[in-house]
Formats: sequence, C-alpha cells, structure tokens
Amino acid sequence: MSSNLPFSHTSVLLYECMDALNIRDGYTYVDCTTGGGGHSLEIAKRMGPHSRLLCFDQDDTAIAAAKIRLADYLSQITFINENFSTLGEVLTRLKIDNLGGVLADLGCSSPQFDDPERGFSYMHDARLDMRMSRDNPLDAYEVVNTYSEADLRRILYDYGEERFAPKIAAAICKARENAPIVTTGELSDLIRHSIPKAARIDGPHPAKRTFQAIRIEVNAELDVIRPTIEAAAHHMCESGRIAVISFHSLEDRIVKQTFRTLSEGCTCPRDFPVCVCGKKPILRLVSGKPILPSEEELNANPRSRSAKLRVAEKR
Repeated sequence: MSSNLPFSHTSVLLYECMDALNIRDGYTYVDCTTGGGGHSLEIAKRMGPHSRLLCFDQDDTAIAAAKIRLADYLSQITFINENFSTLGEVLTRLKIDNLGGVLADLGCSSPQFDDPERGFSYMHDARLDMRMSRDNPLDAYEVVNTYSEADLRRILYDYGEERFAPKIAAAICKARENAPIVTTGELSDLIRHSIPKAARIDGPHPAKRTFQAIRIEVNAELDVIRPTIEAAAHHMCESGRIAVISFHSLEDRIVKQTFRTLSEGCTCPRDFPVCVCGKKPILRLVSGKPILPSEEELNANPRSRSAKLRVAEKR
C-alpha cells in the first residue's frame, strides 16, 4: 500500500550543482536521482530549447511527482524508472552522443525516510522494508531475519562503521530464534538494549549506523557508484561535467577514488623509459576539495549538513 504523503524534497547544494554542471544548450543532461524533481527542474530551466534531460529514479512515486513538477518541460524530458546503474545501457540504447553533464545525488531521499510505510526510519514504527524500488526482491525484513550472524556483523562493520557490530548481530540472531523481527521499532529497541548504556546516552541515535548499513545492503547503494561514474565518463562529451553529492564517508571515498583514478595518466614505474601501459587521463578534477553547503543552507535545511559535492570534467 502506497502512502498519500506528497513526495516533496529540498534539493541539497542546488545552485552549486548548477554551477558545477556548466549547462549549455545543445547537450543531453542526466539527473541520476530525480526524486521530487528539484535538481531536474533547475537543469530544465537552464538547458535551452535544443537540449534534452534524462531523469532516472527507481522509485515510481518519485517519478510520478517529478512529472507533475516538470510539467512545463515534458517535451524535452525522458523519464527512466530504473536504478541509475543502467546509465551506460540507456545512453547506448537511446543513441546519446551529446552528453554534456551528469548529476547524482546519492543515498535516500527525505520523503522515503519520512514516509512510515517505507520502513526506512527508526523514528517511525513500521514493517522493515527500506527498498528504494518496490520491485526489489530483497528487503530489510529478509536481511534482518535470514542473514547469518557473520554476514550481519560484516555489513554493520562495512556499511555502518558500527563498532558494536558483534553485539548487535548476536542480539538480532538470538531474538529471531523466538519470533521474526518484523518492525523498525522492534529492531531499534533491540539495538538500543544490546549496546553499552554509555553509548545510548552520547552521540547519535543508537540505531542510526545499523539502519544505514541495512539500507545500503538492501539497495546495493555502494556497488553502483563506480560503474556509473565510469559509464558517464565514457559517454561524456569534451568539457562535460560529472557532479556527485555524497552523504557519508563510504560514498564519498568511492567518488573521490574513482575521480582520481580516471584523472590519472600513465601508471608505469617511474624508471620505465617509455610508457607501456597506455593509460591516459579522461577526467580533470574541477576542485581538489569537495564543495560543502553554505551556512545559510545548513540553517534552512539541517539534513544537508553531511553533503559533499565533487565535480570532474571530461578532458
């Protein structure tokens, strides 16, 4: 059952992204994570009459909301109700040869967190779900109730950087011996009681890292970042831009490393007289450091506080 909550979302680093994309008429632009259409709308306003916009989102609710918000520009927009991991395939299928810019706003959108029925948040009690796409066969309920203790411990460490991963994984496995863990509230309470009392008092919500880890596992969020950037770089026209917003260190690390790898040339040992690897840089870093939200934006939208924007340009 879908919620009646409106799919509204405050776009993070909106004008910084527009500046980063350096939008020009006559090119195709891609919003990999359309959401409610905030970034897409601003791109559409700026791109000119001879441009085209591809709007990706795996959430059908987001696509429906974006179509309403972008109603004035529908003749120039193609909506793609898929994960942006298919970017390369879609560009090839649509025979796009004038790609001028790609934007990706990684992670989960505010409406998904705020809708109790989506089962993303420890702030609401709902069935464990956390799927960005309702077609995804894997949900949080299955992860919590079927993964081995070792696998739970691994994803909590790797995707949540949770120092109490062994305690939490053990507690989950013990609890589900009696009955399945069905709701976000049950899981949140279990996590709270499985970690030391001092950790419950200080710092963020005790369940924050575990919920992040499970969400990343369900949606394979980290797996799609590098190949998507590589596909964008491969199809991009000269001077086209790739702009990526990340919200935690795991995402940002992948973006940073991928941009760096694609911007480096020869990898032969320094004592080689000539290059034999043939590797040439295909991107140029627009700025060495990430672009962060302004104080004004932080005050207006506290959820932007962890956002980092990295930008690279096709050589």
